[in-house]
Amino acid sequence: MSDRSKVKITVVKRLDSKDVFGDQMPETSDAFQGTTCTLWEEGRQFIVQEDGKMPPDFCSWAWHDIHRDLSVLRFGGNFPWMKKPGVGYTSCTDGLRPVIFQLERIE
Repeated sequence: MSDRSKVKITVVKRLDSKDVFGDQMPETSDAFQGTTCTLWEEGRQFIVQEDGKMPPDFCSWAWHDIHRDLSVLRFGGNFPWMKKPGVGYTSCTDGLRPVIFQLERIE
């Protein structure tokens, strides 16, 4: 029996720069004005296996951002602010187009 769990990652919400900054938009290239991350669609899911490797097609930048929270769940921990054990929320730290993920331990 493994002491590590699988974790399901679900894309919950993609924010664009207007969601973050409102009318106080920073100066960025036109390609980033009012856009969301193009790698994800809300509802998309990934499974992290017991080995903890990044799932295929997952963004390596987002992976590094969420890895700490993911590890808590993989190794049996919980977040005390969450009512349901084995669940957490975390995000990619793209300051212009953040993505919110739900992490859920699969028993």
